[in-house]
Amino acid sequence: MERKKELKILAWIIVIFVFAYFLPVESNRFQEAILAMFDLARWYAQEHVILCLLPAFFIAGVIAVFVSQGAVMKYFGAKAKKWVAYTVASVSGTILAVCSCTILPLFSSIHKRGAGLGPAIAFLYSGPAINILAIILTARILGFEMGVARIIGAVVFAVVIGSVMSIIYRKEEKAKKEEQLKFPETEEKRPMWQTAFHFFTLVLILVFANWGKPAEGVDSGAWYWIWSNKWYITSAFGLLLIYSLIAILKIKWQYVALAAVATAASAFISSSPLVPMVVAIAGLSIITLTDKKDPDNKEWTISTWDFTKQIMPLLAIGVLIAGFLLGSTHDDTAMAGVIPNEWVANLVGGNSVFSNFFASIVGAFMYFATLTEVPILQGLIGAGMGKGPALALLLAGPSLSLPNMLVIRGVIGTQKTLVYVLLVVIMATISGLIYGGLF
Repeated sequence: MERKKELKILAWIIVIFVFAYFLPVESNRFQEAILAMFDLARWYAQEHVILCLLPAFFIAGVIAVFVSQGAVMKYFGAKAKKWVAYTVASVSGTILAVCSCTILPLFSSIHKRGAGLGPAIAFLYSGPAINILAIILTARILGFEMGVARIIGAVVFAVVIGSVMSIIYRKEEKAKKEEQLKFPETEEKRPMWQTAFHFFTLVLILVFANWGKPAEGVDSGAWYWIWSNKWYITSAFGLLLIYSLIAILKIKWQYVALAAVATAASAFISSSPLVPMVVAIAGLSIITLTDKKDPDNKEWTISTWDFTKQIMPLLAIGVLIAGFLLGSTHDDTAMAGVIPNEWVANLVGGNSVFSNFFASIVGAFMYFATLTEVPILQGLIGAGMGKGPALALLLAGPSLSLPNMLVIRGVIGTQKTLVYVLLVVIMATISGLIYGGLF
């Protein structure tokens, strides 16, 4: 009998028993926190899984299968010039416009393909942080100087955090670099422009399918026009995807046409855009899995499934915990978690070290969907939140969340995840102090 193992089991049994025994089920706050937990999970499932995560998994699959390891290392690996690697990584958010969870399969994919830790971390941070739509919304609702501070802070954060991580783990990165320098140059299976065309078609479908609604009262201008017509634009890129599947991946046109017709029919039958998206994803999965011309096509969907298995369970656990602790805030819903919202508002007033640090911590653990951080912050500022803590939360929040941390830990390990989170929190705190002092 292994004493350590048995004692560990006994400890877990005691902890679970004590937790169940003292559950405050009669408490109104506890009951609301339970409802908030499931409300956030339902909202996340309805708004983000089908339109955000599933396309992101397929994009990650493209990187894992169609983008050669040599191509990833050319821009992010040992052979890449540092200024190129960090520049590409730090501005990726302007193209991707994703949230802290949607970036995870893409980060996991480039990390597995040999990207250096520094550029990969810069990419992980910048993807959700430098969302051009969110920055425009920030400038419009929270003030021009806040929008400028956010974009400068996000770019600087991406480069600095990535560089610091690379320095801290330099021995490990040096060994990886020496190994990569021995890799022979490999020829691409197809011209790079074809892979890029396929990749960016999927990225643009992801971007426009999730184009956020403009601020209340805005009913004109380019952003409003794009939002009003986003499904027509998404459909246009869907046609380009059809071309890519036939001309680039060489899948039989009859199968692609059948999937396209089924998707179009579902769009006419259903009023919800989720239905044609599900049909399109199912059709894409079937035609690639059954394709016998090129094994890479089947491998693409298998790789996508591998990312889904790795990431989705951790995200689900993280969303439930975040909802229980911090509540569910989205659209017109504001349900409190076990940590009262008024505590948060009272603790982030002024511009002290504590208020900025606390705002950074709250931002790091709370889940923000793309663009939702701005109206939430608007409400907190109205309740007395200082400008410095507001920026600290903006710089820590969109790029981190409890679900996000759980998945990152599975990719790069506990220690590196803790270092990454600590760097984000410290830099967000310092940035908030400086900004609060100036404005």
